[in-house]
Amino acid sequence: MSIENLSNNPAVVTTRQIKAARALLGWSQEDLAERSAVSEPTIARLEAEDGPLGGRPETATKIINALVAAGIEFILENGGGPGVRQIRRLPTAHR
Repeated sequence: MSIENLSNNPAVVTTRQIKAARALLGWSQEDLAERSAVSEPTIARLEAEDGPLGGRPETATKIINALVAAGIEFILENGGGPGVRQIRRLPTAHR
């Protein structure tokens, strides 16, 4: 799903998707905190709850944006269940 759609409705992303995205990237909560400008205790608190990503909408958007910028694509509930995948990055040309 496009980041524009997620940014307009971050509640569609679940905490399990956030954890799965971190796992795909090999990121700790601290890594996500640094890249999203959201405090580590806030990330830990949000991830402790199951279900839709809670907190303030702007906080959820910062977290989602950081993961998308790192190459994560969120797959929303579509009959097969929500999920995440890592987008393949094309190798950059050597200059």
